[in-house]
Amino acid sequence: MLLLIGLGNPGQRYSLTRHNVGFMIIDAVAHFYEFTSFTKKHDSLVSTGEIAPHRVMLMKPQLYMNNSGIAVASATTMLKPERVIVFHDDVALQPGVIRVKLGGSSAGHNGIRSIDSAIGTDYWRVRFGVGRDELCNLSDYVLSEFRNDSAAMSVVDKIAAQIPILLAGDTSKFVATVSLANTSSPKENH
Repeated sequence: MLLLIGLGNPGQRYSLTRHNVGFMIIDAVAHFYEFTSFTKKHDSLVSTGEIAPHRVMLMKPQLYMNNSGIAVASATTMLKPERVIVFHDDVALQPGVIRVKLGGSSAGHNGIRSIDSAIGTDYWRVRFGVGRDELCNLSDYVLSEFRNDSAAMSVVDKIAAQIPILLAGDTSKFVATVSLANTSSPKENH
C-alpha cells in the first residue's frame, strides 16, 4: 500500500487557504479516482482506493499542521506502507510551481518538521508553490484564501490526473507535466 498525505488544517475556516493545498490535492485525487468516502482513523480523515496497480490510502491529518507527525506516525506504524508521499504548500516557490524530492530538511515548514521528528525524513515530498507576499505576515499569508489564482489551482487537478506518473517513480516527467513553470534543476526532482 502507498500512503499519500496532504497537509492542512482541519475545519471550514481553513479549507480554501494556501496552507491547505495538501488537503485540496488529496480531495482532488479521491474524486478523480473515485476513492471511498473519507472516514476518521489515525487522527485523520482517510480514504482508500486503487490507482492501478497500487492500493492507496489517502490521508488528511486532523491535528492541525504543527502536529501532523502524530497522525502520520500512527498510520505508518500500523500500515507499514511501501512508500509515503506528502503534499504541502511552499512559500519559496511561485504559485503553481511543483517540486518533488525524497528526504531533506523541513525548510521551516512546521507540518514537515512534525513529520520529520515523528517518522524521520525518508519519505517523498511534493512541494506546491503558493508564493509569498513580502508585505504580509507569513502566517497571515498562508492562512489567507487563494484569490484570482485559477492557474495555480488548475495545477491541483493536473496533479490528480497525472498522479500515476508520480507513483511510477518518474518525478521529472510528473513535474514537467503538472507544474506551471519548469525551472528546477534535475537534481531537485529526483
